[in-house]
Order: sequence, then C-alpha cells, then structure tokens
Amino acid sequence: MNSPLNYRQTHFITSAPDIRHLPLDKGVEIAFAGRSNAGKSSALNRLTDQKSLARTSKTPGRTQLINMFEVRTGCNLIDLPGYGYAQVPLEMKKKWQAALGEYLQKRECLQGLVVLMDIRHPMKDLDQQMIYWAVESQLPVLVLLTKADKLKSGARKAQLLKIREAALAFGGDVEVENFSALKGIGVDQVRRKLDIWFAPELARQQALLEAEHTEQDGLVPDAE
Repeated sequence: MNSPLNYRQTHFITSAPDIRHLPLDKGVEIAFAGRSNAGKSSALNRLTDQKSLARTSKTPGRTQLINMFEVRTGCNLIDLPGYGYAQVPLEMKKKWQAALGEYLQKRECLQGLVVLMDIRHPMKDLDQQMIYWAVESQLPVLVLLTKADKLKSGARKAQLLKIREAALAFGGDVEVENFSALKGIGVDQVRRKLDIWFAPELARQQALLEAEHTEQDGLVPDAE
C-alpha cells in the first residue's frame, strides 16, 4: 500500500531549546527519542531517504535542541535531544531531561513517540523513563531496536520477542519492532505507523477542503 505522505519531501523547520520556542501547538507531531548513541539521526535520515536531514555525529550527544522537520503542512517529525551520554556535563543532562519531560507532558499536538534503543543494549533506565512518561500521557509508543543488522537473524528474532514481552509491563500502547538504518530493516513498518498517527490530521485537512468546495459550490449569483 502506498503511503499518503511522501517522506522524501521532509525538510527542516526550526531548532528550539524548549517548547516555548517551538511554533504553535497545532497539527500532529511525532517525536523521536533515544540515547545519544542509539542511531536516532541515522533512522530519521533513512526513513526520509535523505543523507543529511538529521545531523549524524561521531561524537554522540551533539543534538542539544528540539529539532522540527515538516513532512507536509500540519505533519511534523520531532528529533528530541539525545540522552544518557556519559561525556555530557551533569548540568546539561539535567537541562535536557527537563526539556524532554516538559515536551512529552505538555505538547498537545504530540500524537506518538518513537523510542530508539540499540538492540544489543535495550531498555536502559532512561529508555524506560521515556516510555513511562509517554504511557502516563496516554501517548502510543513505537520502540525501535536499532542496529538490528549487528545480530544474526535468530538472535534478532529472540531479542525482539524478549523486548515485546518486557514492554507489556508498561501497560500502555507500546509496540516493538527491529530496525536497521544500514540494511533497511523495519523501515516500511515505521512509515506505516507514522501514516496511522498522521491520519487524523490528513482527514481533518481533507474535511476542511471539502467544506470549502461545498461552500463555493453553494454560491449562486442572485437572479435578476
């Protein structure tokens, strides 16, 4: 099935240190979060078929701002600051964590959270905290086990089943999929999930368009 959205058209809109510096809280936003070495930027680049939409760095932890990308009007992807990297000063970690928590709990147009974690080192404390924050805010979550190509097929499937089992403990709408930006594993599944999360906004835009056309069609000149 073809996607109603062309993710290749995704483009950068703005960077913000916190939610007060983001554009108006409207439309639909899907946020990507993960530890600084989880491959978040690589995942965003692969999902949009762009080499440098999200900046990748040899030094994890460089993403210190909330970055917004527009797929189309009213449909945005949010790249949240990476968390949990040891070489970042403690004060900066605390600042990022506060901004993350505020965004997840107060941004009303946020409709889904993608949490990325290395398939070899999943469900660290901060990963679980992100998921709990989302579940408490009644947000659906898609957990991506990144760098899935690093494991052989059997081990990959076993890890997926193990983390799916662990995800039941969160009690919310939490799905788990394997993902590899390098090999393309899971790319179609992620795009399908994004389509579902963006669907209400697309339907709202379509309804407005149809209402406008109906109104225009009803404008008949007065008879002389």
